[in-house]
Amino acid sequence: MRHLFIVFAFLTLFAASCSTDAMNDNSLAEAAGELPGYRGEVGESAADLLRGDAFGGLTLQLLYTPGLRPSDQTIQNFQAFLLDRLNKPDGITLTIQEIGSPGQEVYSTQDVRDLEDTVRTLFTTEGNLVVCGIFLDGSFEGNTENGSVLGIAYRNTSFVIFGETLREFSGQPLAPSTAVLESTVLNHEFGHLLGLVNGGTPMQDAHQDTEHGRHCTSEDCLMYWTAETGEGLLNRISGGTIPSLDAACIQDLRANGGK
Repeated sequence: MRHLFIVFAFLTLFAASCSTDAMNDNSLAEAAGELPGYRGEVGESAADLLRGDAFGGLTLQLLYTPGLRPSDQTIQNFQAFLLDRLNKPDGITLTIQEIGSPGQEVYSTQDVRDLEDTVRTLFTTEGNLVVCGIFLDGSFEGNTENGSVLGIAYRNTSFVIFGETLREFSGQPLAPSTAVLESTVLNHEFGHLLGLVNGGTPMQDAHQDTEHGRHCTSEDCLMYWTAETGEGLLNRISGGTIPSLDAACIQDLRANGGK
């Protein structure tokens, strides 16, 4: 049976001490080796995300800065992606909350990590794994004239979507809709958390584009490298179609406990 629950929280989260107790409890369990931490490498928790034995439930804490709440269509697309690929017999819960803007124009990966440490309030507990995703204003410091990064997976259970940059691209003439771009980047970054490609989930057949890191060689696959940049997506997506995983990526996920 497919279970997904969506919780809408209409609170604005700021740098608050309310997360301290949860972090302390989680840190104690991590130190005892009882739970996976949230500061690991990307792909480190791939098997735990895909399988349902150690963690039968999954919670997604989606946080967004003002004006950058993911669209309802994006949420629906994301939930379909998760239910199609993850074995979570106890269900998948999405929480959606607004956070205050840090007020920066440019963010480094460390800036995003520091922000998560401040605003994340949900952590893995026995039987339930938690992933944190942030829809952030501003842009990524690694942007170039030829490539504007729309998202990065930066920890084992963490990713960021640069929502302001993304909407600059979706607002261009003849560009894909915001929901299509959001869904593509969101699914792509979660794919990296699932260990794709060859980044925590072993390949069953060779299909890694080593020139572009942990990406797929198939240009039609969700995990093709251009899915991370606005310029790449505008040149790739036509007709409003969200790219899907190719057979090789799906085979890898299934071999590691997914669907």
